[in-house]
Amino acid sequence: MKFGMNLLLWTDTLKDELIPVLKQLKKLGYDGVELPIFELDVDKYARWGKILDDLGLGRTAVTVRGGDDNPINPDPIVRAKGVENNKRTLDCCHAAGATILVGPYHSAIGVFSGQVPTDDEFNWGVDSMRQTAEYAQQAGVMLGVEYLNRFETYLLTSVAQTVKFVKAVKHPYCRMMYDTFHANIEEKDIPEAIRTASKHMVHVHISENDRSTPGQGHVPWAETFDTLKEVGYDGWLMIEAFGLALPALAAATKIWRRMFKSEMQLAKDGLAFMKDEWAKREKKRGAAKKPAKKPGKKAKR
Repeated sequence: MKFGMNLLLWTDTLKDELIPVLKQLKKLGYDGVELPIFELDVDKYARWGKILDDLGLGRTAVTVRGGDDNPINPDPIVRAKGVENNKRTLDCCHAAGATILVGPYHSAIGVFSGQVPTDDEFNWGVDSMRQTAEYAQQAGVMLGVEYLNRFETYLLTSVAQTVKFVKAVKHPYCRMMYDTFHANIEEKDIPEAIRTASKHMVHVHISENDRSTPGQGHVPWAETFDTLKEVGYDGWLMIEAFGLALPALAAATKIWRRMFKSEMQLAKDGLAFMKDEWAKREKKRGAAKKPAKKPGKKAKR
């Protein structure tokens, strides 16, 4: 298992002021970080790849699409721009050494039609994602398609819809991710949702119901970790939390109050929580596999 931290808690763009944060995350025991990729600057991400290599931090990446590059827009020119920007994002991932690209880049975040997704929109999304997946294979970056809750998007809002989508794309580099925050809103049965996703799941976001410190809210953590262990998940457990550090990001994620002492305290407590929960299940699994002791023979007198 690998434990990571999404850098959106601090920034939506990589800058040198972030290096002390990365050093602290490494010191705390994180295996890697999730990079926001909202700037399509390959040279910039190549530089950050070297910085992260030097720090010994692995990396994944996250991005989004908006209204002007929406992969399910009726206008083919807009859809084509969505595919092109997904490809440019994958170039940045490759340059940075990011192994997985996650996020809701299947459609525009925060853009709604006011109706359920149409068959055309679903098919446009599948076609756009298949083109993206073909490019992802060339770049050596796995796609982890993310569904969001109904208040942030409308094309994919559940595990079942996302599995259907990934199956329709039918490409080895198009898989899905699971986010505990969105699942807590949308899924009726958390264990069953994880089981349904398991054959296609390449990434997990550990995110509390209020987007703050994992383990301090009411996400059904015991069921979540039990089922992840049950299905044999062994990828990244990546904390995704949001605060007030960036006004624009706080507005986008609807964070209106401070819910933790500091960003680094959240990172410390969140990592301890994930490692402790996983260690409990590793210990339990080890105990279950341990053969019972056979009764010893009595010594002859």
